[in-house]
Amino acid sequence: MRRRWKIVENKQVYRLQGLSCANCAAQFEKNVKAIKTVQDAHVNFGAAKLTVVGAATLEQLAKAGAFDGIQVIPEKQRKEIPNVPFWKKRANIFAFISAFFLVIGYVGSVMKGEADVFVMGAFILSIAVGGYDLFRAGLANLWRFRFDMKTLMTIAIIGAALIGEWKEGAVVVFLFAVSEALERYSMERARRSIQHLMDLAPKKALVRRGNSEYEIDVDDLEVNDIIVVKPGQKIAADGVVLHGTSSVNEAAITGESIPVYKTAGDEVYAGTLNEEGALDVRVTKRVEDSTIAKIIHLVEEAQAERAPSQQFVDRFARYYTPAIMAIAALVAILPPLLFSEDWKTWIYRGLAVLVVGCPCALVISTPVAIVTAIGQAARRGVLIKGGVYLEELGQLKAVAFDKTGTLTKGTPEVTDIRTFNDHSEEELLRIAAHIEKYSQHPLAAAIVREAQQQGLLLDDSQVTDFRSITGKGASAAVNGMTYYIGSPALFSERLLSEEVRDTIRALQQAGKTVVGVGNAEQFLGIIALSDQPREHAASVLQQLRISGIQKIVMVTGDNQATGEAIGSAVGATEIKAELLPDDKLSIIKEIRNTYGRIAMVGDGVNDAPALAAANVGIAMGKAGTDVALETADIVLMADDLQQLPYAIQLSRKTLRIIKENISFAFLLKLLALILIVPGWLTLWMAIFADMGATLIVLFNSLRLMRV
Repeated sequence: MRRRWKIVENKQVYRLQGLSCANCAAQFEKNVKAIKTVQDAHVNFGAAKLTVVGAATLEQLAKAGAFDGIQVIPEKQRKEIPNVPFWKKRANIFAFISAFFLVIGYVGSVMKGEADVFVMGAFILSIAVGGYDLFRAGLANLWRFRFDMKTLMTIAIIGAALIGEWKEGAVVVFLFAVSEALERYSMERARRSIQHLMDLAPKKALVRRGNSEYEIDVDDLEVNDIIVVKPGQKIAADGVVLHGTSSVNEAAITGESIPVYKTAGDEVYAGTLNEEGALDVRVTKRVEDSTIAKIIHLVEEAQAERAPSQQFVDRFARYYTPAIMAIAALVAILPPLLFSEDWKTWIYRGLAVLVVGCPCALVISTPVAIVTAIGQAARRGVLIKGGVYLEELGQLKAVAFDKTGTLTKGTPEVTDIRTFNDHSEEELLRIAAHIEKYSQHPLAAAIVREAQQQGLLLDDSQVTDFRSITGKGASAAVNGMTYYIGSPALFSERLLSEEVRDTIRALQQAGKTVVGVGNAEQFLGIIALSDQPREHAASVLQQLRISGIQKIVMVTGDNQATGEAIGSAVGATEIKAELLPDDKLSIIKEIRNTYGRIAMVGDGVNDAPALAAANVGIAMGKAGTDVALETADIVLMADDLQQLPYAIQLSRKTLRIIKENISFAFLLKLLALILIVPGWLTLWMAIFADMGATLIVLFNSLRLMRV
């Protein structure tokens, strides 16, 4: 126990620049773990971050990443990572210089032949400049018997030089440099979603202390500090509005672009945009505990999680590279030894096997798609906690929905007003609202809200002698007359005519809650309320059926009539009502056994057992509530069900792209290997094929940014 505490205390997180290769990430992690004072280390390739448990200096970490030019920056150090233009990056400058000498060599070879000293010198310079970083890493790996992509390429280029194929070697070096540059560019594009989230919250905050205002770093904000947010500024920390009113754009957190009206007592979130008025906000969370910080952390963790398909590729790659080297050796040696073939010809073909067998396209086929999809979903307000849930979501056949707060708005609304004994609807609603204004019950709040929406003026001076009647309702004197409001059971049988009883039964059978209003002499009327379906619930369920979801079940603890009313209105294929939490759990297990995979959509609070039992637990997490962020596998940040079809569409396209990537990488390499044997594939064509496979995999994955 003592040791675990020490490990947590010694954990440091760093941002990485220049990390574009999955193999390089694994090697860098291994180098950091080799530092004697480091207990453990983990490189998150998707988020370009390093977590170190133990002690390590920046110099030691820089040395560990020097083989690939990886720069290490402490996460807490608010140093901006410079956005160097593509053409100004060191590796790309070397590639341009290499191309210059390659062109000179080609022109010279046409004029003087490849054997000319000047021509050979141009090709050698092209190889030396363009392959400097490659050779440095490849030779170091070769010395340590580490066989990765750069080792294979280094052996192939040295081999080409030894058999006098200088031009071929120069072309291979240049094309490999271009491939590396484009791979770096693609990974940077894939990571921009995370960088976008990190850039949302401002770095400075205007704090009011006493009568003075100071601009300070957000890291120095303390709980209960008062920050001033002017129109057009971003809110620097999670907090509660003390003074002021404004519309706040919360798209950064929820993906919902419609601004939300905020006034005193309302919560606001770091990274959201104050559009109109000035706000005084009391800070409730430090910067590292803010909602946006939690979202960024969860997305980065999700991108580090290996999806099942990625785990398969990683296991396969461990055996693939040694197998390619063995095949290349056999191609180079066996024909000359067994059939007296020309050594130079078959060594050349063996080198082509090394080049075309480079595992780069295969290794990145899955992670770049996962990183892109999870980052893109986060920008749209869908928080997916790992590649495994992304894959599960894409294979769903059944979805279960909780009713209250998920398929419905979660708050009751007035749906019907029925009057008796010659009273008007306005009179009935005014009396009811005057009484209910003093009650804390959710139904009372709905009645008062309806009266206000209809423009009825409520005068507190007209109400006296309010009292609550436990379990039944309330009473009060309005303009001197005592009225009662509550359950029909509150009123004596003589006041409830047959017409009144029939109306009550009809409304209750429609799944509505009935509230009666009357006095000691007569029954004035009925107000019916119900929790209304969300605006887009029916269309969302329709979209799910069209997308291939075979079973949509609504599970609720409400009575059967209410469940049937809501379930039928939204188009659920099956309705299960009057359920306890254990019953919901049993239903989820039963459907999972029948359909293989099921998602449970709930509020993240009351449905924990069912969310845990489902293959994918999906929570409605308005503005990133802590419970939703912690309990669910996927969180719909804006409480918007329309995000669910989007998430399923994204996951299915991700699965499709991963399969396309893996299949294409395999087939292209297999085809190239077949063409090598008869000598139809040259060395430069082999690297072109490998580069083409890598680029197609990368750009195919980036299509997910347009879903």
